[in-house]
Amino acid sequence: MKRITKTNNILLSLIKDLKIASTKNKANIWKSVIKELLKPTRKMREVNLEKINRITKENDVVIVPGKVLGSGSLDHNVTVAAFNFSESAKKKLEKYLSIHELVKKNPKGTGVRIIA
Repeated sequence: MKRITKTNNILLSLIKDLKIASTKNKANIWKSVIKELLKPTRKMREVNLEKINRITKENDVVIVPGKVLGSGSLDHNVTVAAFNFSESAKKKLEKYLSIHELVKKNPKGTGVRIIA
């Protein structure tokens, strides 16, 4: 029998909210995020700050359907939303949000890039 952990409950709640936001706002970006989040946890994305720095520009908004790790640093302002952040990533980031917070602020997902 599969155990449902706290993380699974949070993930299931997030997926439910993303489905609602996607349908209500006709925003396909949330469907793409759901697809990534539904992968097995061992395949969940892990992205370093170094990669985010390399592929973003000033004032970009990005979403990581997984975990942001603190390796590297950012040399420009970027808003990062993710399912989870390492403690070192939180210390290095000026602007970070949960995916829930990003959906509330930008329900249509306009201008948001997915990094996976």
